[in-house]
Amino acid sequence: MAPAVMASDQDASNGIVSAESIVAPANGWLVVHRTDADMAPGPVIGHAPIREGETADVAAILTEDVAPGDMLMLMVHGEDGGERTGIFEYTLGATEDGPIRLDGDLVMTVITAQ
Repeated sequence: MAPAVMASDQDASNGIVSAESIVAPANGWLVVHRTDADMAPGPVIGHAPIREGETADVAAILTEDVAPGDMLMLMVHGEDGGERTGIFEYTLGATEDGPIRLDGDLVMTVITAQ
């Protein structure tokens, strides 16, 4: 199966954002970025570990409040290039634990907080 993230618009007032299903080529991370109409990944505001293969119902705890109408980009990141396995080391633009790409495109989906 090709890498993918499936998620729907959802209430994030409980400080959690969930993906219904994720397919990852290796162990890594579901990463929640802020975004807007430009669809560029912004600051990371949450992450959760994911396993290689298909995983259902992955929940990421948010590190910032999210208001209704905020756009969030849920993206698959790898576990490559960092110094420590199992510790999320990515910062915006870094290569450590960076985004997975499929044919040059980021593996992600965008949702709107309700």
